[in-house]
Amino acid sequence: MRRKVAVVLLFILAWLLGGTLAASAWAQDGGHVTLLTVKGAIDPLIGQYVGRGIDHAASDGSACVVIQLDTPGGNVTSMRNVVQRILLSPVPVIVYVAPYGARAGSAGVFITYAAHVAAMAPTTNIGAAHPVGGGGEDIPATLSDKITNDASAYIRSIAERRGRNATWAEEAVRKSVSITEREALEAKVIDLIANDLNELLEKVDGRRVNTAAGDVVLKTKGLPAREFPMSLPEGFLHVLIDPNIAYLLFTVGIWAIVAEFYNPGSLLPGITGVICLILAFVAFESLPINWGGVALVVLAVVLFIVDVKAPTHGVLTAGGVISFILGSLLLFSPFSPTTPLVPRVYVNPWIVFGMAGLFTVFFLFAVSAGIRAQRVKLSMGPQALVGRTGVATSEINPVGTVQVASESWTAIANDYIESGAQVQVVDMEGVRLRVRKVP
Repeated sequence: MRRKVAVVLLFILAWLLGGTLAASAWAQDGGHVTLLTVKGAIDPLIGQYVGRGIDHAASDGSACVVIQLDTPGGNVTSMRNVVQRILLSPVPVIVYVAPYGARAGSAGVFITYAAHVAAMAPTTNIGAAHPVGGGGEDIPATLSDKITNDASAYIRSIAERRGRNATWAEEAVRKSVSITEREALEAKVIDLIANDLNELLEKVDGRRVNTAAGDVVLKTKGLPAREFPMSLPEGFLHVLIDPNIAYLLFTVGIWAIVAEFYNPGSLLPGITGVICLILAFVAFESLPINWGGVALVVLAVVLFIVDVKAPTHGVLTAGGVISFILGSLLLFSPFSPTTPLVPRVYVNPWIVFGMAGLFTVFFLFAVSAGIRAQRVKLSMGPQALVGRTGVATSEINPVGTVQVASESWTAIANDYIESGAQVQVVDMEGVRLRVRKVP
């Protein structure tokens, strides 16, 4: 009887130990690795994506997570979220700075240091983690010291946890030093250099790492990599908060609204403009926006509209172009520091001047058309069209457009007139026709 009890107890003990060992050494049975691709600025979407990827890897028995990293830096809160998820991960996390030519700049240094295994591809670099303002400007001395000391303590604690070069890490924060992959290997900033993912998995095979679930010996040689992409909303929003994309949405949105204002009733430009502006302001929530720059762009649009409605022979358009360019260049350049470790955020100057050129051509055409129309109308005399009939080419409520005497005119009416209705001119007010619907 005692022997049976002992056997049962041994069986239960073996089962419990087996479960514990499976929790700490589960990676040995993993049939694949999970690959996450982090490219671009570290933003809240990246933080969410990495967290989901680690959770997914833990649930489907991946041998490890490989984060292929190429970043200039990013939002400090998002960076800390990524670092925390890596430090608390039960799954071994390998950060691989790749492909060739990639970098782990600024916040990327912290993420690389947090990895269980840090690797880089040839012709890559790491470093330059000194805190700066959101627009790339230097932070005032007192605030800079506080932020720098905080970042230094944080990177030092991560380095000590992972057994990496804490001295160089502090220099990256305090002096913005940057080194190549070979220098990083010699300085014990990273663990290895790998030409590609297959070589990486071969080189890390057999390494023992300490995860939140305990020590794990990596068994990765020959394992396939399964990509874990961003979800559609994550990918869309991550692209959306690119400053160039956000700027294009903002300017196209304004342009479309102006087109609707210039030709009321067409609807498509107005709807497009509203959608673009909503998306732009969603992106602005994650960018270091300078509202002074926004105000200058809006002022430019106002000047353009005024010049179309009351032609000044291009004087206001010229002022609008200057205001538009200045506002665009200042759009993501705040005058006060925001968060540390943020790469400089700006719009590509070629995009700015390209959009300014398109705006200029469009509005100069509109102004010249307005001047020609004004001359035609004046030559015909103020009462030449009174009594003539025509067709409403848009809804008139109370402003719209009509075609009278083979000319397109801006028209106003006391009552709503649908597009396509027959109208009669009852008066001429400046360069606009007052019309009524033909019974």
